[in-house]
Amino acid sequence: MKRIVTLGEIMLRLSTPNNERLIQADEFDVCYGGGEANVAVSLANYGYDAEFVTALPKHQMGDCAIAALRKYGVSTKHIARCGDRIGIYYLETGSAMRPSNVIYDRAGSSIATVGADAFDFDEIFADADFFHFTGITPAISDSAAELTKAALIAAKKHGVTVSVDLNFRKKLWSSEKAKKVMTDLMQYVDICIGNEEDAEKVLGFKASDSDVTKGELNLKGYEEIFNAMADRFGFKYIVSSLRQSVSASNNGWSACIMDGKTRKFYHSRAYTITPIVDRVGGGDSFAAGVICGMLDGKSMEEALEFAVAASALKHTIPGDFNHVSREEVETLVGGDGSGRVQR
Repeated sequence: MKRIVTLGEIMLRLSTPNNERLIQADEFDVCYGGGEANVAVSLANYGYDAEFVTALPKHQMGDCAIAALRKYGVSTKHIARCGDRIGIYYLETGSAMRPSNVIYDRAGSSIATVGADAFDFDEIFADADFFHFTGITPAISDSAAELTKAALIAAKKHGVTVSVDLNFRKKLWSSEKAKKVMTDLMQYVDICIGNEEDAEKVLGFKASDSDVTKGELNLKGYEEIFNAMADRFGFKYIVSSLRQSVSASNNGWSACIMDGKTRKFYHSRAYTITPIVDRVGGGDSFAAGVICGMLDGKSMEEALEFAVAASALKHTIPGDFNHVSREEVETLVGGDGSGRVQR
């Protein structure tokens, strides 16, 4: 069985029920989530040996986060138990023309303060096939950026395929710092995943004549920047999700991919997702779908269609994790999106 390692932060998520504003809320819906943890859960659901590496405090809240991962078959054997707190984020889910809003309370969390010496990366990557990280972890703190680089060096030492989801978060760092830190890490990356904002804010590549806020997508512009990214960084594959946001409740959803060697470019089937139940974790479910498709040995076109379908389904599920099976994704890929009751 193929083994995948992800590294990052899992947080306590507190979200307002029934699309309430934070100021209205008398209670919160509680779950756990985080970019790389979400990917690990999806891959475990698809039948892979998925491990999540992080640092969590050695108290009951840390135990709860670990239990949330183990519940879905994710290995937690290399999680460091140290530090004083788990990160928290508050989610106010939008509706119609009102966007969702995230407030972070994660400064000084265990993963933000742990050193690379808390992990035996040679042991972690000794039998791994794939390593996935995101641009969120290096943004948490300088030490988290150093930790990420140490993991990448070890992964490449062991011949592990590496994927990144660029995931720019303006509430965590500036575009200038993101470019400085992430550009250095790209030398270790085989598969680069992101969207139009990530490519511009993290790596400095802007797709011409595209404005997703206005529903304008110029695929030729994406093909041009994919070529430029392949030239600069030597990526094996470059992948971008394409979200056309009509409102917080109605999105168009598709993606495109390029083979960095042959420069073959492909645009997926497009889905209209409405009403959206929860879009948080949508990008992570997409990244997990890409990884699953690659590990399955699918063609890049088949891998992309699987990823887009998996992510479309995630938008119908509350919480960070994508609670779908491989069979459910394949059914949607096959064209059955009717939502009819399965008896």
